[in-house]
Amino acid sequence: MHCSNYRYTHLAWRNPTLLWFAILVLPMCLSLPLSAATTPPPQKEIIAYIFLKDRIIAPGEVAANKVTRINYAFANLQNGVIVEGFAHDAENFAALNSLKHDNPSLTVLVSVGGWTWSGNFSDMALTKQSRRLFIESAVKFVNKYNLDGLDIDWEYPGMTGNNNRFRPEDKQNYTLLLKELRQRFNHEEKKLHRHLVTSIATGASTDFLEHTEMAKVQRYVDTINLMSYDYYVPVWDKTTGHHAPLFTNPADPKKISADRTVHEYESAGVPAAKIVLGVPFYGKSWANVSATDQGLFQPGTEAPNTYLPYSKLVNMKSSGYVRYWDTKASAPYLYDQDAKIFISYEDPESLTTKCKYVLDQKLAGIMFWEYSGDSDGALLQSIDAGLHHDVPPTPEAR
Repeated sequence: MHCSNYRYTHLAWRNPTLLWFAILVLPMCLSLPLSAATTPPPQKEIIAYIFLKDRIIAPGEVAANKVTRINYAFANLQNGVIVEGFAHDAENFAALNSLKHDNPSLTVLVSVGGWTWSGNFSDMALTKQSRRLFIESAVKFVNKYNLDGLDIDWEYPGMTGNNNRFRPEDKQNYTLLLKELRQRFNHEEKKLHRHLVTSIATGASTDFLEHTEMAKVQRYVDTINLMSYDYYVPVWDKTTGHHAPLFTNPADPKKISADRTVHEYESAGVPAAKIVLGVPFYGKSWANVSATDQGLFQPGTEAPNTYLPYSKLVNMKSSGYVRYWDTKASAPYLYDQDAKIFISYEDPESLTTKCKYVLDQKLAGIMFWEYSGDSDGALLQSIDAGLHHDVPPTPEAR
């Protein structure tokens, strides 16, 4: 609406109709630019998966003001119901909830399943009665520990995963499970007077999309946490590669990347605004790798320490490793020519690039696995700065 303030206010004194127009409409016109200018853009999610196992979280271990959501991993699924996974879950839930004193908008969820504990999902989701049993146990679990919702990490519907039971019906039952969980949480919210989050951790593969109904599933979840890492795993892949590349390097035999996966999800009916890009706080390593192309896309074998937290990788450049940057994939890697070891990993430069991608593609945010891999906070700082503070990238010394 466009308003000529002077014209109408001047004529209003001669015409009662215009006088009422001036009184009722002009204030609305005057307020429009102010309202539009003061509406902040939605905050991007920074979702931390925290995997403590049998230890109690240390005071100050989590930077509460740099994350928007914590997914506590993992609760287990036994006899069709959700149960505590580890000995100190109660103490840890209390400690994580206490972080809301520093960040009142922080949400704390429990993630159920994961790679190791997904074996009972297919049985649980099989019938309406079995799904109801699980969902009621989830409501009790959330209320018991004063949590803000539930993250379903079923790896994977319709596929074997970690030698799990699976069925063709998993495809539809996955949808029904999430639909009925959302409906039950909507009912519970009326009692609690607060929102309960539902989210899922999903595979970054075409196979996952073929075994699910993501266009339907996305209606029932707040976010889809895309596990856009482990594209190359030394246990299965006898050729080196980036395990979390942002873009596809044409030389990549598998032609994989986070960007490809994001667009596949969008083509499957998932809106960008619900996709959370997953990033790893760890690296993958191969041994017996030739020096051709500094070890990239070369034959190799599984290294003795194939899973390396970022905190162990930071200082490896001082012990024979050289850092390289793949400009086509926007991904770093390390190679030690003498030891013939190749390491694919994430660093502050690659994360800054991914943050820009999230903003450009209008994705929901970033999630990472998992918090303890970044003991000095460098990776989380890069994400926080990249998504919320618009700080120019600071390339890691090469």
